[in-house]
Amino acid sequence: MIAHNPKQTVKMMLALALAVIAFGIVNRKHYSEDPQIAAVQHLAERVTGEYPRDFDFRIAPVPADSTLATEDWFRLESEGGKIVITANNANSLAVGLNHYYKYWCNCTVGWFKNEKIKLPGRLPAVAEPVEVKARAAERFFLNYCTFGYTMPWWKWEDWEHFIDWMALQGINLPLAITGQEAIWYKIWTEMGLSDQQVRSYFTGPAHLPWHRMLNIDHWGGPLPKSWLDGQEALQKQIVAREREFNMKPVLPAFAGHVPAALKEIVPEAQIERMSDWAGFALEDYPYFLDPMDSLFPVIQKKFVQKEIELYGTDHIYGIDLFNEMIPRSWEPDYLARVSRQCYESLAAADPDAVWLQMTWLFWNERKYWTEDKIRPYITSYPAEKSLLLDYYCERQEIWQRTESYYGVPYIWCYLGNFGGNTYLAGNIEEVGARIENTFANGGGNLRGLGSTLEGFDCNPFMYQFIFEKAWDFDLHKDLDAYAARLADRRVGRESEAGRRAWKNLLEKIYIDRSVPGHSPILNLRPSLKRSSSYHSSVRFTYQNQELLQVIKDLLEADGQGAAYEFDLVNLTRQWLSNGFEADFALYKEAVLAKDLVAMDSLQARLMEVFPTLETLLQSQSYFLVGKWIADARSLGADAAEADYFESNARNLLTSWGDRGNLLTDYADRTWAGLVSTYYQGRWEMFFADVRAAIASDAEFDQAAFDEKCKDFEYAWWKDRPGTFTSTPRGNSIALVKEIVISSVGT
Repeated sequence: MIAHNPKQTVKMMLALALAVIAFGIVNRKHYSEDPQIAAVQHLAERVTGEYPRDFDFRIAPVPADSTLATEDWFRLESEGGKIVITANNANSLAVGLNHYYKYWCNCTVGWFKNEKIKLPGRLPAVAEPVEVKARAAERFFLNYCTFGYTMPWWKWEDWEHFIDWMALQGINLPLAITGQEAIWYKIWTEMGLSDQQVRSYFTGPAHLPWHRMLNIDHWGGPLPKSWLDGQEALQKQIVAREREFNMKPVLPAFAGHVPAALKEIVPEAQIERMSDWAGFALEDYPYFLDPMDSLFPVIQKKFVQKEIELYGTDHIYGIDLFNEMIPRSWEPDYLARVSRQCYESLAAADPDAVWLQMTWLFWNERKYWTEDKIRPYITSYPAEKSLLLDYYCERQEIWQRTESYYGVPYIWCYLGNFGGNTYLAGNIEEVGARIENTFANGGGNLRGLGSTLEGFDCNPFMYQFIFEKAWDFDLHKDLDAYAARLADRRVGRESEAGRRAWKNLLEKIYIDRSVPGHSPILNLRPSLKRSSSYHSSVRFTYQNQELLQVIKDLLEADGQGAAYEFDLVNLTRQWLSNGFEADFALYKEAVLAKDLVAMDSLQARLMEVFPTLETLLQSQSYFLVGKWIADARSLGADAAEADYFESNARNLLTSWGDRGNLLTDYADRTWAGLVSTYYQGRWEMFFADVRAAIASDAEFDQAAFDEKCKDFEYAWWKDRPGTFTSTPRGNSIALVKEIVISSVGT
């Protein structure tokens, strides 16, 4: 038994107290008093889970002796055992930090909240100082559609991580259209409309982007008041955080869209019902107030003032008058007057306003928007008060056919995805060449680069590539060198097999641009001829065996991390889907030959793909329809609202609207849950009906089958059958190995 010694006890307690104090001093989080540095410190802590004590962030203007020619720049160097990042503001600091993560630590920060990174135990030193400048002053991101295909169910934690991701990419001009319905609710009720009239004017949450773009009204409404209030609070958080990173949120403004009921209050106003869009019923057609009407500037001022009161402003507003719409007149003088009147209404509400427009209409309705109409429409008001988005540049650069937009400032944009389709697409070499040509020949009115993706698809590296091109990185001058470093961070370490895989991906697989309906045939409504799904496009120009070899090389690379596991599942998903298409081609030949034995054999092989895909996809949260549904339900204030949000969430990915809508399958995704119930269910019905027809020596009735499919599709989203996992299960790497071995041997 040890005798009690008071002096010894005091000494021990004193030593312990000193140790605790010393530990606290060493581990204390010292956030800078400079709000820009503090913003980046917090960002670094959020994406790694650790306070960035080994980084030293500094704000400084461009050095007097520097060769840098722009205000946005950063420098990396090692000093006193720390990684020193110096830049002109928080946004540039974040780009510098991301550059270090990628090229010194082989780490990739993804755009979803679960995508954290783990840094090396000892941070690699920067041997020689690195200085990089921005080539593009404006870096734009998002599309109205993204707020439906990806973001409708996001909470603050999703947005917080995504804003961090945008800062790391150097994005400084994000589209910020959340929460606008809360403003419209206030304005329309103040003008005399009832609560029910206003909430029924809005669509369901996932369809709001197309309501905002003046395509549809009512469908999926009425919108719950709880949604309006929640989105208002969320938008306040979004724009506040974006401004911490020197971003200028692009806010919405009035584009002429009004409730039909407004005609009863102001019958003298020039309000017209618009034309059909995507096959929606007459009662869903939107109403448009002509910008020439005296009521237009009144509503514009009401909206902008209320928006500034709630969300502040950086004086950049998105207005698109005729997106996928036909103006009441194609006379150049009319188009000039309309755009000038719209600008003047905006300037009256905010004298510092800049009008931002997406120029998708010049491509989508190109047979109407000829040069004699585009020129007066975009040059009728001061060029310095305008900013245009060249929306789909990997397909058609509008600046090329408009004399660089006749001197009006514009941003070159890569679209890259329609509907959030899960499909390997991205003509990376051509995109890089087009960007370089635009910098060289696009005119002095080129303001920057951007991306207008419709959904966060399965090709995240393409968007990181686009925003790297906005900075003067030497690495982009050599695609092979870029591919090697890209491989290192996607695999999580240097590996010859990994570099070989990514070289082949960039040279052989990522060679085609994305198009609407870019989907595996497995996801589309079955047909013996061309699928009846809208804009269905299943073409790819590589050999499926080449994709399999890439998967084998990645397995050999023995990588680690979230990006590596995602890539393995994503590529294997595509490889299996491509194989389904090849076997289905053989099945159609057997049908033509009326060979029931061959049909049955091929049918069995085709149906085996569904459970294999389902199990594989369940291992990644990116590919879970259960997560999409759970996120939607979580926003419901009660059980009835949760059911409402779930139906709306299911509908967008399937029918898109009512039974037999023209946009059916436009937003298809190869996701667990969709594969095992929705897609598999349609194919089971199809094979049964085709076999019955051939066995009875009859022609397969595709029209009758399509009607049967429409009933099945309607029931899937309306009645909400089945429950799905919302959290990943299974080991992605092991599952890919098992699939490859079982398919092609060791």
